[in-house]
Amino acid sequence: MNRLLLLLLFLAFSFTFLLAQPDDPLRTKANELARQFIITDGHVDLPYRLRVQNFRLEREYLGIPVETDKGDFDYVRAKAGGLDAPFMSIFIPASREDNGARALADSLIDMVVGITQAHPDKFALANSPAEVEANFKKGIISLPMGMENGSPIERKLENVQYWHDRGIRYITLTHSKDNHICDSSYDTTGTWNGLSPFGQQVVREMNRVGIMVDISHVSDSTFWQVMEMTDVPCIASHSSCRKFTPGFERNMNDDMIRRLAENNGVMQINFGSTFLDGNISKQMDEKRAELTRLLEEKGLSYDDEEAQPVIDKFQEDNEVLMADVKTVADHIDHVVSLVGVNHVGFGSDYDGVGDTLPTGLKDVSQYPNLIYELLQRGYSESDIEKICYKNVWRVWQAVEDAAE
Repeated sequence: MNRLLLLLLFLAFSFTFLLAQPDDPLRTKANELARQFIITDGHVDLPYRLRVQNFRLEREYLGIPVETDKGDFDYVRAKAGGLDAPFMSIFIPASREDNGARALADSLIDMVVGITQAHPDKFALANSPAEVEANFKKGIISLPMGMENGSPIERKLENVQYWHDRGIRYITLTHSKDNHICDSSYDTTGTWNGLSPFGQQVVREMNRVGIMVDISHVSDSTFWQVMEMTDVPCIASHSSCRKFTPGFERNMNDDMIRRLAENNGVMQINFGSTFLDGNISKQMDEKRAELTRLLEEKGLSYDDEEAQPVIDKFQEDNEVLMADVKTVADHIDHVVSLVGVNHVGFGSDYDGVGDTLPTGLKDVSQYPNLIYELLQRGYSESDIEKICYKNVWRVWQAVEDAAE
């Protein structure tokens, strides 16, 4: 009798499992759409990650952008996820203000150019939507470039044209500190109460030469002043909704999202868990403070070699659950509920947010998971096409056309 009961339970479990694992047509559709549509991402920090790894354009290093177990981006994973046009972030730390910013930016651009020259069958530069589309038809991943932090303008208006000539197609006006262009959302100094007088000239010059103005990272006052000044649409290349992270000025509040949409701009959602969920951010801040106290008690700093085992053990014992793909979709939903589907896109911040990426979006191979979630929520193929690239293309093309 017991054997029969066990057999029946096993058969019942097996049948239930099979019913729960059908071929999901939406999953199939998500994978198809990821390959059918161009996917652009507003912000991937590959260049600076490679610089930290001492990447060089020499034979023993050239395979790193193609396939690696480090970081969030490489060619193999990008192809698996359907990523076609990741904007390579030419990231300039705030410490480089008046301290070699232009030289660092040039070196990172040289790296991106070098990668395309070393792997012309896999990567190509792209300075316009049309060039991305041509590369897409050839099966080649485009590497358009955006500059994160306007410090490399170095107080010379002619450098705006210089960076356009070098392939920069958006500039995030500042990063984590106020600079000579504007105030930062992370800084409390309020140096300019928004844009500096020179920063106002920079916005106009970016409009003139055809570089998109990126308002991620800027202070609220800077955002509102840019909106009043710009003649063309703007982007937020990697920002999320402040509704879910109250008090976090780095994200955009509802009024700002509405104003960006009035400008016909687009907001590209950041995937970092601290950008997505204020509770996660609070937990991480608390754990970081605990770890700092623990290291201080042991007479150690984060940079000490002896600190690493302590840090590893603490992180193992104090894991913070990250957001998931549904949380990212919640942010997309919120933008759509406010201003419609024409003003939102992807701005992952891959290779820029460390180990805080959400479950289901841990690297560039997983965009189909987000498309699947959107399909489940009732988004149409046309909606998803806009989110994947057409919204960004509208802004990019408008900026190009105005410059011409």
